[in-house]
Amino acid sequence: MGLNHELLGALRPSLAADRLRADVELAPFTTFRIGGPADVLYDATSADDLATAIRVARAAGVPYFVLGLGANILVGDRGFRGLVIRNRARAVSFPSPHVIHAESGVLVADLIRTAVSRGLSGLEHYAGIPSTVGGAVWQNLHFLSPAPERERTIFIAEAVASVELLLADGVRRTVSRDDMRFGYDTSRLHGSDEYALTVTFALTPGDAHTMHRVVQENLGWRGARHPWLDHHPSAGSIFKKIEGIGAGRLLDQCGLKGFRIGGAQISHLHANIIINLGDATASDVRSLINHAQDAVQGRFGQHLEPEIRFVGEF
Repeated sequence: MGLNHELLGALRPSLAADRLRADVELAPFTTFRIGGPADVLYDATSADDLATAIRVARAAGVPYFVLGLGANILVGDRGFRGLVIRNRARAVSFPSPHVIHAESGVLVADLIRTAVSRGLSGLEHYAGIPSTVGGAVWQNLHFLSPAPERERTIFIAEAVASVELLLADGVRRTVSRDDMRFGYDTSRLHGSDEYALTVTFALTPGDAHTMHRVVQENLGWRGARHPWLDHHPSAGSIFKKIEGIGAGRLLDQCGLKGFRIGGAQISHLHANIIINLGDATASDVRSLINHAQDAVQGRFGQHLEPEIRFVGEF
């Protein structure tokens, strides 16, 4: 407790004091609803504020983690030692008729509603996928469209015009879509110590009826195949895709749907999703991940690599 408040005191001169808090449980800020306390939590409310917080942490030599919506991560039961910067930078602007400029803390769900309301197409495909704009470009958010006429994997990169980054040396730079080096579940942000501050999307005029239909189709498709976060918290797909096989298919063939350890259970709807039954710990989830890996390795000789990030102390 003392060390946390000492860290809090060291950060106060440079960051807004009313948005700095010590000893904050992280579970409520993740879609898994799992995770111990951060030494210090800071709410960054603009792109400038986010950049400042990262620079301050770097200059002070304080370990830090930037937290968006908290999807695709598992926070350890012992929490995070250092500063967690919660990205709440959510300003949206419209530089030209078909362009949307969004700060990286904007929720993708909100951005979809904004785009559709303005008759702009290109984002409606991602309805129902929990993410911030920053998280979307970090992982090149994608969706396999269920409609026969659109049956292909659609990537958020297709709608991105440019991204303003905070580089590892603290410089802010706007880069093109090509410079983001987007791939399947990846971008230049992986392992680079760079952060998306804002994203500019280039969209196309769309028919409102068609866009609303796509949103409803995609929500329905996900609702039938994925557990609803409100009832069964999860972090989305646990393991990376195995080309031509599918991690979920291997887990299903091992009979693991419904298998549980403690409060963590492999979903009955989707074998590549682990749900929190209400009292799951990070330790439960890690044990279940290990069990699933061993089962698939033993039966099929395939190694399942986690897709989610592990944050903090376990």
